[in-house]
Amino acid sequence: MDDVKKMFQKIVNGQSAMKQEILKGIKKVEDKLTSRIDGLEKKTEKGFKEVNSRLDKQGKSLAYLEDDAPTVEEFDKLEKRVAKIEQKVLHA
Repeated sequence: MDDVKKMFQKIVNGQSAMKQEILKGIKKVEDKLTSRIDGLEKKTEKGFKEVNSRLDKQGKSLAYLEDDAPTVEEFDKLEKRVAKIEQKVLHA
C-alpha cells in the first residue's frame, strides 16, 4: 500500500508541476496581450485626437466661409442689380 501512496503522490506532484508551468505560460501570454492592447489603445486615442483636431480646423474654416458667403437675399439683390446693369449696357 505504501508503494501505491508514493506513486499517487508522484502523479499528484507531476500534475501540480505541469499546472504551474501552464499557469506561467498563460501569464506570459496574458502579459503580452495586455501590453499590445494598451499600445493599441494609446495609438487609437492619439489617432482620434488628431482626427478631432483636423475636424475642428475644418469646422472653423467652414464657419468662416459661411460668414463670408452672401445670404440668399443678398444674392437675389445682387442678381437684380446685375440684370439692371446689363440692361443699361445693352441699351447704351
